[in-house]
Amino acid sequence: MKKILIFTMLISLFSCNSELSEKEKLEYTAKGKEIAKATFDALSTQLMAKMKAGGPAEAVPFCNLKAAPITKQLSEKYDVVVKRASDKLRSCDNEPSERELEIINNYKNLLEQGKELQPIVELDSTNAKHFYAPIIVKANCLVCHGKVNETMTAKTDSIIKLTYPFDIATGYNEGDVRGVWSIAFNK
Repeated sequence: MKKILIFTMLISLFSCNSELSEKEKLEYTAKGKEIAKATFDALSTQLMAKMKAGGPAEAVPFCNLKAAPITKQLSEKYDVVVKRASDKLRSCDNEPSERELEIINNYKNLLEQGKELQPIVELDSTNAKHFYAPIIVKANCLVCHGKVNETMTAKTDSIIKLTYPFDIATGYNEGDVRGVWSIAFNK
């Protein structure tokens, strides 16, 4: 009976281990980066094609209607849940969880301190593996996410407000933290 009790305690101890090994962190960091890059590439390639075809008048509706399905398609392809989360929403699809908001704020603080922003891999509250990486504003993002009458025209702002009446995802500068890639692994 004593052996069974000790064996049960050992199994409990090891099954409650909520830490990832360094090897696992490296593995999931690489996978997360690959998936985030593939998602970014798929979204930005099509978005830039719409910008070339008709500017923000075509790009904004494209984002509204196609960004979520493209992200969902890549989630299915990689057997993960891919999300772009931000503290300044354009779409409610991008509303951050408490943890995502904490990470966004941490990345902003690190950026202000001049520190390098690194992806994070951790176990969530259900012991699922989760990857986070910052989304940094690039110069071409400012056409729709910049400052009105500086990097974004009033016309573009009007198109955005018509499509996203509650938009607050503007006012950024190049290099700002726009949000995070949040990838939950199903395996």
